[in-house]
Order: sequence, then structure tokens, then C-alpha cells
Amino acid sequence: MPDQKLPAITIAMPVYNCAATVAAAILSIQNQIFTDWELIIIDDGSTDDTWSVANKFSDPRITLIKQDRNLGLPTRLNEAVQLSRGEYFARMDGDDISYPERFALQYEYICKHPEVDLLGCAILIFDAEGQAKGVRQGRLTHEQIRGGFASSFSMAHVTWIGRRDWFVRNPYRASAFHSQDRELLMRTYPHSRFAALPDVLVGVREPGVHLKKLLPARCQYGRFLLLESISQRSPFLLGAVGAEIGKAGLDLVAVASGLNYSLLRHRIPTLPASERERWDAVRKTINVSNATVMTAFAG
Repeated sequence: MPDQKLPAITIAMPVYNCAATVAAAILSIQNQIFTDWELIIIDDGSTDDTWSVANKFSDPRITLIKQDRNLGLPTRLNEAVQLSRGEYFARMDGDDISYPERFALQYEYICKHPEVDLLGCAILIFDAEGQAKGVRQGRLTHEQIRGGFASSFSMAHVTWIGRRDWFVRNPYRASAFHSQDRELLMRTYPHSRFAALPDVLVGVREPGVHLKKLLPARCQYGRFLLLESISQRSPFLLGAVGAEIGKAGLDLVAVASGLNYSLLRHRIPTLPASERERWDAVRKTINVSNATVMTAFAG
């Protein structure tokens, strides 16, 4: 019997307690214009009904793995890389939404640009009810993604796609629970090439600014910056440590005052009318609200 055809793209979706949102995330992958993919869902020790919801999908392109212990996103992503069969490896989260054209456009670009190791795109921010809040336009070039002291190494993690062998050579740091994406960008920047499409291709769920997530991420990333600045003997990385300390203070004031996005306006720029229309079109085929996504899978 001939060997089974390998998929072009492996999409990794580690999930933890995403019962209310994972169905919409999976549906957004099934709705892709580009169909030559496999989806690896790793339940990272969820304590809710995430496994039950995900298990209702019978698509042969979906592999569902249940783990009893919660070991964190970087560990599960490394596992997914080892299990992947595609030439390309892509990210997806259990509470976000990929636009139907996402992988068609990203695959076309990265195939035409073999010098690019890792590709991202712009994102739309939506709240818990699925309402669009704004567009976060990512940086496009390798140098822009590195950024400056004030904002170093930024490319929305959920938008990533790259060659599988790059992820094999550059595994996630297992201890970087809160900053695995920025740490990997920082560590691999000198010998890799990054890029991003200007198109909004992923909707990211952000109900608000949460201090318990922001501060650990800032502190952890600052520590890795310091260690890597010593390893690389990089004044740039050392300067970025101070910037992270300053931003942590701003986040603290924003959340403590209750102003959240009112103070941190840079986190969500304005929402163009055209992007609202595109998002509304996506919502017509995928219900992205926390309250109602489960009803379609009840029974």
C-alpha cells in the first residue's frame, strides 16, 4: 500500500480549559480555503469540558491528544513539532479565530520566500462577546520585528508559520511559560529571518488587560533578555531590559486604576470599517461568543 500523503502544513493547537471557545477555533481551521493541513490538538490537562467538545469533531485531519498533566504551552508546542508531519508548522490557540484565507496567503508567501524562517500577520482584537475592538498591525520586516529598546521582538504568536525543520532546530524554552514567543524570537534573531504579512488574518480574543498575565510575562521576558544580553554581549538587549521594567510599571498603573485600554491605547489602534465588515463576515459562519458556542455542540 502506498505511503499516506503528508500534509503541507501542521497546525498545532495546545489547549487548556477552553471548553467555551475551542469549537469556534476548530471550525475556523475547517473553514480554511487552503485544505492541505493537519491539526494537532493537545489537551494540556484541562479540568473543564475542553476534551469533550474537541472530541466531537470527526475530521480525519484532526489528531486529538489528551494529557493528564498541565505542563504549559512551550512544552506542548515542542511535542507537537515532534508529532508533526507537514513541511510547515503553524500556530493556533483554542480561543482565537483564523480567517478563511489565512493559510492560503501565508503558504503562498512562505513558499515564494525560502529565505523567511518565520512568518506572521496582523490581528484583529475581539472581546468575550465576539465584538471587534481594533486592529493590531504587526511589524513586517526582520528588522522591524526586532524593534527598538522600547518594544523589542514583537510578532503575534498565534499568527506564526514556519518550516518544521526550523522549529526542530530551535525548540521553545520549556521554562518560558509566559514569554515563550518573545524569548524564541530574541534567541534566534541573529541566525534567522522573520517577516509578516500586512493582512489581518487572525482574530484574537482579549477581554481586557489582566495584571496576573502581564506582569509575570514582563518579568520573565526581562530576565531572559538579561541572560541573553550577557550571552550575546549585546548592548541592545541590555537596553531592552530597562524598557520592560518601565512597561511593567505602566501596565500596573493601567490595571490598578481600572483604565485598562483607555490608558494603554497603543495596544489596540482604531478599527477600520473595512476590517469590521470582514470580521462580521467571519462571524456569520463561526459563532465566537463564549456564551453560545457550546449550544451548537450540546447533546
